[in-house]
Amino acid sequence: MRNIFRNRLSRVAGLVLFVSLPFAFAPCLLAQTAGMGALTGKVVDTSGNAVANAAVTATSAGGQVRGTTTATDGSYKFDGLPPGNYQMKFEAAGFKTLEIPTATVNGADTLVLDEKLETAEPAPVQNDNLPNAPSSSATAPSLSDLGLSPEQTQGNAREQALLDKRTHMLKIHQRMGLITTIPLIATVITSLNAGGKSTSTTSRDLHTALGGLTGDLYGITAYYAIRAPRVPGTETRGPIRFHKAMAWIHGPGMILTPILGIMAFDQKNNGEKVHGIASAHAPVAIVTAGAYAAALLSVSVKF
Repeated sequence: MRNIFRNRLSRVAGLVLFVSLPFAFAPCLLAQTAGMGALTGKVVDTSGNAVANAAVTATSAGGQVRGTTTATDGSYKFDGLPPGNYQMKFEAAGFKTLEIPTATVNGADTLVLDEKLETAEPAPVQNDNLPNAPSSSATAPSLSDLGLSPEQTQGNAREQALLDKRTHMLKIHQRMGLITTIPLIATVITSLNAGGKSTSTTSRDLHTALGGLTGDLYGITAYYAIRAPRVPGTETRGPIRFHKAMAWIHGPGMILTPILGIMAFDQKNNGEKVHGIASAHAPVAIVTAGAYAAALLSVSVKF
């Protein structure tokens, strides 16, 4: 009877000990999580829509890094954070990176940190090779300056090829136009000794040679402007319109001036005084040179 009583007593003691073990270790477990904080929040865009899969990084003052990503509703959470200051970073595709220098986590408290991400700006488009006319400006014209809408330049390989060819030819037109100004100025200067009371054959010959060189270079310059392909739907505007208007003056003038010059040259060599239609050589030449200079300045100087 005593043995039975002792066995039951041992079983009861063992059961009491088994049941009391979790309570005995509970203070230890509580001690391990005591003083730890949490950080939670939600990430949205400027319209208030949730940003999913955004990378959220928390870096402690000691350099320890914790990371997570937002859920479909934009929420995130860090558990078991030691108290202290944390540097927060929020990153998402298509949005500007957001950094929070300091977020203080207190023990046993949950810090709520809701943030809003701004949409990243697209990279600027470089349009360095899209001039529509000669220009010495270092700044390339924009698509709007050329009269082109985005719909006209996107997804059309044929029009893009035309635009590239036009760009190349107009660059040559620009360079040749600047080169032509050199003999043109020299021709105007030598004209002072080629007509009027001067009877110097050498002066007339030099003036004629410079005029011929100017005409040849001008012809090459005009060729590249005329043969440059047009892109359908483009509209000429601004200084380019004035540039083309001046071309209608100096173009015919460049043809008429040498013709009148040859007539005047023959009359002077025959000992005659320049007369008739040939006497218009000088005025036509002056008007032509002025229109050419105005056309050049209209696309070379910003007003």
